[in-house]
Amino acid sequence: MTAVPSKQPASAVPSADPARWVRHGRTVPETHAYPGVDELLASFRELASAHPGLVTERRIGTSTLGEPLYSFTVGDGSEPEAGGYVVVGGVHPNEPVGAVTTLHLATALCRDPELRGHFGGAWHLVPCIDPDGARLNEGWFATPTDKQNYGRHFYRPAGDRQVEWTFPFAYKKAWFDRVLPETLALMRLLDTARPRFLTTLHNCEAGGVYYYMSQPAPELYGVLADIPTALGIPLATGEPEAAHIPLYAPAVYGCIDMKDAYDYLEGLGLDAAAKIGGSSSAAYAERYGTFYFVTEVPHWSHPDADDTSPTEERYADVVRRRARDLAETGTFLGGILDAAGPDLTIPTPFLRAVRDFVPALPELAATEAARADELPDRPATVAEAYGCEAGVHSFRIRFGSMLLRALYAELAAGTATPEVRRCHRELLATYETWERAADPATGDPIPIATLSGIQYAALLAAADHARAAAGEEDPAAPSG
Repeated sequence: MTAVPSKQPASAVPSADPARWVRHGRTVPETHAYPGVDELLASFRELASAHPGLVTERRIGTSTLGEPLYSFTVGDGSEPEAGGYVVVGGVHPNEPVGAVTTLHLATALCRDPELRGHFGGAWHLVPCIDPDGARLNEGWFATPTDKQNYGRHFYRPAGDRQVEWTFPFAYKKAWFDRVLPETLALMRLLDTARPRFLTTLHNCEAGGVYYYMSQPAPELYGVLADIPTALGIPLATGEPEAAHIPLYAPAVYGCIDMKDAYDYLEGLGLDAAAKIGGSSSAAYAERYGTFYFVTEVPHWSHPDADDTSPTEERYADVVRRRARDLAETGTFLGGILDAAGPDLTIPTPFLRAVRDFVPALPELAATEAARADELPDRPATVAEAYGCEAGVHSFRIRFGSMLLRALYAELAAGTATPEVRRCHRELLATYETWERAADPATGDPIPIATLSGIQYAALLAAADHARAAAGEEDPAAPSG
């Protein structure tokens, strides 16, 4: 298939007016809950019904549990042509900010012909690519500021069940082709649309805002810093999600690339092929010359996330402490899982997830310990120390919660043995101490409209960059 050509290098693209995108970011209406899957699809269909010549609903695939997957095209209702825009929500089902963002984007495109005309081309919006996983998080969607409820109803699929990380991959000794039905649906959409721009909508838990992009775009960095600042949220300038990803600007990273991950792990003397799974949507879309972009927005904000002042602790020591905490967490959760495992009879998604994630914690701890030995001898910044601590809290709450849900399934079904009941009591007591420790570290809740507004404004700015990079004329700025 033919890639969409870029008519001028990214460095030659004119810089955008940040105030224009900030104004758009302020247009997301107030809401206090995230929509469930059924509510979200119903809202999209209401929009399509109100704009029958403008919005086209298409089925693009089927979920693992048999639920139809849909894309809604805003623009030309004919079969998509190369060079449009693809926006995908729900690639990780515990990250629902994108549901609000996709719906607001669709609504704005329908109501504002100037906005549509500015970008040209069709927008292909997937409200939720993993409805099976999203439904397992709906227990906290109605009360997203309740941290305890969030943790107790949390679900994230095992690595080989995540849409974003199950694209085909082959590199050196690594091979992955266990493509999920949901991933296949997204591949089909990308092959049809051959977009100039792709964003998959993510959010994190605590700290500040950060970004990923498939290639450097210096003219975007200032805009991307201004958007969250204008809406009162800090950037995340501490620890990155992975040590091997390139840093383009404060809180702006290159994509997490599995080839780079392989080389990094191999360089540490680890068995990279055993640790690497599938590739990402960003890597898959490279064949079409697509500019890929992600905005990560946090549920909770903490001022330490953007504090670059030095601490009294050495950077390597902060990372070593994180490694110790991760190893300790993995040992405890692994002990519970080993003790209860022979008596667990219900193959819940929670059990599958923890059987994947928990053994990976000691491995991650070993990787972090090895990384610490290579770090420069300097003080850690406040942001780096915060990022290390917040990451440990996140792993404890996420994996501890899902193991609790797996054990509770046996209790609720009446199939729990005395050992399963004992393990549930032991885990619950420890988990409650983790909840209390994590509460102040995560910070204050951020209004959903602010989170979605940052994501919405940033994706418009990045899509405008992709439009200009493709050589499209620069029409008058859209109304704010």
